[in-house]
Amino acid sequence: MLLGGRAFADGPDISRPLLFHSPRLEPFVDDLPLLSRLDSSSYRIDAVSTMHSFHRDLPPGPALAYGDNTYGGPTLVAHRGQETSIEYRNRIDAHPFAVDFDTSLHGLSERDRTDVPTSMHLHGGVTPPEFDGNPEQISRPGQGFTYRFPNRQDATTLWYHDHAMAVTRLNAYAGLAGMYLLRDDHDTGLPGNPLGLPSGEFELDLVLQEKIVDSNGSQSIRSTPIVPQGRWEGGAVGDVGVVNGRIWPEARVARGLYRLRLLNAASFSIWDLHFSNGMPFWVIGMEGGLLDAPVPTTRVRLSPGERVDLLVDFAQLDADATVELRNSEPAAPQAAQIGAVLMPLFMRFRAESARGFTGPVPDRLRGGPGLPPVVGPIPAPQNVRNVSLSQPSEVRIPPSIMSLNNLMYHSTDIEMPRQGTVEQWSIVNATPDPHPIHLHLVHFRVLGRQAINTLAMCARQPQPPIGLKWTPDPDPYVVEPMRGPEPWETGYKDTVICDPNSVTRIVAYFPTADELGFDPDATFSREVHTFDPHRAGHGGHGDHTGHAGTVGTAGAAGTVGTAGGDLQGYVWHCHILDHEDHDMMLKYRTVT
Repeated sequence: MLLGGRAFADGPDISRPLLFHSPRLEPFVDDLPLLSRLDSSSYRIDAVSTMHSFHRDLPPGPALAYGDNTYGGPTLVAHRGQETSIEYRNRIDAHPFAVDFDTSLHGLSERDRTDVPTSMHLHGGVTPPEFDGNPEQISRPGQGFTYRFPNRQDATTLWYHDHAMAVTRLNAYAGLAGMYLLRDDHDTGLPGNPLGLPSGEFELDLVLQEKIVDSNGSQSIRSTPIVPQGRWEGGAVGDVGVVNGRIWPEARVARGLYRLRLLNAASFSIWDLHFSNGMPFWVIGMEGGLLDAPVPTTRVRLSPGERVDLLVDFAQLDADATVELRNSEPAAPQAAQIGAVLMPLFMRFRAESARGFTGPVPDRLRGGPGLPPVVGPIPAPQNVRNVSLSQPSEVRIPPSIMSLNNLMYHSTDIEMPRQGTVEQWSIVNATPDPHPIHLHLVHFRVLGRQAINTLAMCARQPQPPIGLKWTPDPDPYVVEPMRGPEPWETGYKDTVICDPNSVTRIVAYFPTADELGFDPDATFSREVHTFDPHRAGHGGHGDHTGHAGTVGTAGAAGTVGTAGGDLQGYVWHCHILDHEDHDMMLKYRTVT
């Protein structure tokens, strides 16, 4: 909505009575917060309850954060081949969404509203299963766990966020998310790096989210009064854009080349991102690392969990000129049915008169002297596996659930690819909405997408009652030639957009224990550790050396095991966090 030439969030709108709304807020009155970067091999990071203001005209409201932040977490910098150790501790004493816990999900109870479960996951990390942040390996307040990340993969943009069973959407939306940059000898992040990329002040981390906020400064995890409070909703579309914890901020930039690392940390929406003046930019990498060469474009589509690494030349702007980062993707169809519309705006950049980084856009990023090896062709699969995304009716838990393979999380009928093999996963989306699908442990290549005749497929391969595996063959029902990956999807990825009524084909290699340096199929304990909650300090930036006391040793009160026996393997799931929580997540194992 434009008022007097300025954009405001939608206020109360009687034409859309089925949605909650943020108050009218003036954009670009807050400076873009610069995320602090910590560079160490050992950290202590606590999850804490905080108060945070998202906008100049809003008071602080309840939130969660990692470390010393009032919202979100610091950017952690790691180096390839050097293990990172994170002593994680749960110090949450009040949850902003305690009343929104749906205690019908996965055995949650009234206890969880105050004794909040958490689990830290390094998204995109090639991580031993015991350190992957398994959703059943939870730490409650007064408990913690030491995560160890090998960092043996290519330099890239990762992120860490909460992954606790059935409450991921609540914990991550409240603030438990932060970026994690992996460097190597090519992509050093230093001036004069071999790739010739901008660094220092000319490299910006941008965590993008959508929110609904109240005039009292609180966040809303709910988008509609149709779903009663305390019940699972299915996904909330925000009406304000948030970048690094601020609504519609402005960043002042020098007139030169910048590297922007963008993360879609939203709970629900996919965005088609572009600059308001249509100016071109270059994609240099996605989740699995750098592309072979920069890809020129004027737009990039980004779903929850995906990251994109951009080069943007702000020398295209005159001094004091501005350009906005905007979204053109409409709300998903089912959200649109109750009146949700696209959230169009994230932030504004203002060019200063000073010149910035003046180096050229590199011709190549991989291949050749001093560069990492090329991504190479997509390997031929040794096995083709059909998997499905659906929204089966579930009368016991209204209004419905979301499902992989027509199963619920605790099913034992799981995928078990063999280590050392290349597989094609044909992901059949039988729903009217797009879903971003994320596989833990592995990276994959996007082969392409095809629309399918879902009605005909379901008529001939009927979906059974939930709990019985359903993996229909989509091939007889495709209605178009395969569309190849988008230009920015030609490298390695860990999350892929699966369009509605379509099949998305990806190709993944499942590495062996010898290649990984750990056994990906090892069993591991759910055991976590207790610590003294009264010990001074909460483990923020000042403790990033990690030697203020290790969880389970100094200051510990012993160990705590949770019921259910040992765990094994990884998970794959939709990264719409509401869907992940109920029940679009399954376990999988890589076997020998």
